[in-house]
Amino acid sequence: MKLLIADDDLTSRTILASVTRKWGFDPVEAEDGLKAWQLLQQDDAPQLLLLDWEMPGIDGLTLCQRVRQQAGDEPRFIIMLTARSKTEDIVKGLGAGANDYIAKPFEIAELQARLQVAKRMLELQQELLRMKDHLMYQANHDELTGLMNRRAVMDALTKEVARSQRQHQPLCIGLCDVDHFKQINDSHGHLTGDQVLQQVSKRMSQTLRPYDHIGRYGGEEFLIVLTAEHTQGFQLFERIRHAISDQSFEIDELSLEITMSIGVVLIDPDDTDLMQNSLLAQADEILYAAKDRGRNCTLVAREPDPA
Repeated sequence: MKLLIADDDLTSRTILASVTRKWGFDPVEAEDGLKAWQLLQQDDAPQLLLLDWEMPGIDGLTLCQRVRQQAGDEPRFIIMLTARSKTEDIVKGLGAGANDYIAKPFEIAELQARLQVAKRMLELQQELLRMKDHLMYQANHDELTGLMNRRAVMDALTKEVARSQRQHQPLCIGLCDVDHFKQINDSHGHLTGDQVLQQVSKRMSQTLRPYDHIGRYGGEEFLIVLTAEHTQGFQLFERIRHAISDQSFEIDELSLEITMSIGVVLIDPDDTDLMQNSLLAQADEILYAAKDRGRNCTLVAREPDPA
């Protein structure tokens, strides 16, 4: 683990770097508070800080305050190291954001113990952050396909409709349904059906742009939200359809021909009476019209502009 040692005394800094390296730390040295602050702005900056109180440029107390004011998800553990040992100084240091306080002169064994405690605390905090990120991902993504789940993509739709109206940008949504999916499950089993959905999701995601939104709406249906004018939106959905139908799906020893029907609604950003449920109901209606037309087609609620 990286350890920032900020101390203007060369001898003290050299000794601290030497002993902490023996304890398994990776010391990074700073001769003053300004240099320490610069190091903390770099990528992969140390999370464990050993700061001397009295330093030129920026003193340890001010540096500690700056670190705590700086926004960031990565936890940092700060140990103040100083000759000040009065109670009011300890209170002041802890009040500035330090996690621990060691008064000089100190015992090497005590410093080692406190650094090990700090390391364990940081490791626990980092593990909690990883668990939090994992839980957030699970809460917003479909387990089978890795796409946004229904709730997340509906939230994205709500935000995009609001943004479309605010910025007067065109928007279109599409409900996409894998044709005859029940027959795939009935003929080849649900595991094969799952693999089909995974490959369909991958092909659609690869066709879309980074700022488009796609989620599993339910079963074999997918909801896509695009920032695009009418003609461009229609063309994008057609590319998605062809990405599914133009190349067979190779699953185990099977070669399956899969097609998709798509119902598209083109949203007028100047329409102030847009309702999410009505948009989805309209897209669903157009999707069923595409099914009735023979499947493997893209239908829009309003025809794209001739241009």
